[in-house]
Amino acid sequence: MAAEPSEPATYLTLPIEKTSDFTLEDFAGNHQAMNYYHTYKADTLQHVFTLANILHMHKLVREAANFYGLAYNMHSKKPDDYPLASSLLQVRLLCLLKAGMEPPRDELEQLRALSKTMYDYISGIEIAWRGHDPVAALKRMDNCFEIFHTGEEVDVLYLETALSVLPPATPAESQPEAQKIPRKIYMYWDKNPPPEVEENYDYHCDLGTFDVHLFDREEGAEWIWDYYGKEARDLFLGAKHAAEAADFLRVHVIQEFGGWWLDADIRITSPETLENYIARDPSHLFFVTDNYYVHNDFFGSRRNSPILQDCLLSLYRNSYLHHGLYIAYKTGPGVFNRALNRKLHTAFRTGKPFDPTVMIQRSPEFDSIIQDMDMAYKKGGGWHAA
Repeated sequence: MAAEPSEPATYLTLPIEKTSDFTLEDFAGNHQAMNYYHTYKADTLQHVFTLANILHMHKLVREAANFYGLAYNMHSKKPDDYPLASSLLQVRLLCLLKAGMEPPRDELEQLRALSKTMYDYISGIEIAWRGHDPVAALKRMDNCFEIFHTGEEVDVLYLETALSVLPPATPAESQPEAQKIPRKIYMYWDKNPPPEVEENYDYHCDLGTFDVHLFDREEGAEWIWDYYGKEARDLFLGAKHAAEAADFLRVHVIQEFGGWWLDADIRITSPETLENYIARDPSHLFFVTDNYYVHNDFFGSRRNSPILQDCLLSLYRNSYLHHGLYIAYKTGPGVFNRALNRKLHTAFRTGKPFDPTVMIQRSPEFDSIIQDMDMAYKKGGGWHAA
């Protein structure tokens, strides 16, 4: 998370009732948190922060809010101590909102003093969830996501709020060819594709309506060298995981050629449904998960896309500045969430319509087209692609 200048603040002590001798009841019956506490106790900020994250991960948000608050109380409040005090306070308040509770006004004011942008984020979510006014929420949030890493929860919540007020896409009846998604499918498997992947490739070739190409690591590196140069190739080859390499390649290939990206371990099981979308001539077709992450395992785009151009900016920034970042944030769905959020924010801020040729569909629509394949690596047999 990026640091942000803050104003001097008078620090309050949050009303956390307990600081030690926790029981299973304090962790809402979560044994992972209790086992962590038995091993490491809760006498340092980092251990308390970890306990809060475990509870948050298990959706025990009221209890997580307590431990984020305790971590905040333990914080030095120095601006260069991580996690930032503002980060601890904003996630505490977000957990309270998730628990259906009203954030304490004094804590919101303290967050405002620590970070106006984080205050805008949390108060915007409060407007959306408790005030049921997504338009006012978007206005309050502004581009608050910019101080966070790509793919953090703010990107998900902003996109969910924005999509709730976005009009349905209305592609033109006759799009210029340059604005259409080409009938090409690109896939990736780093080396030695198993029979299931080869069969999946053949299946999509046999559909007869797409040109299909399966990259491997060697060809991908050579292609990136030819089209984007040495630095891009080095980042591709230096990916810490095959999934990250696939993430890096997919954005470059679709930006250069246009077409559809399809992970090698999923299948288009309803080409007729996909054809119904294609017949509307969208310039882009994205799907979001139930929790509003953008699917990067299957999407379509025209070439020279301003959305994918923004994805590339995040890919390079994250690769150079945040090499160890979680893959889904660094190169995966997070860069797509951020790119769409930037375009949506610009539309809302300027009053200009969001590109009406960009289609964004929900999880049921994705599930009506795509099926996850039963692959050996998913059972512990090795992982060679995203």
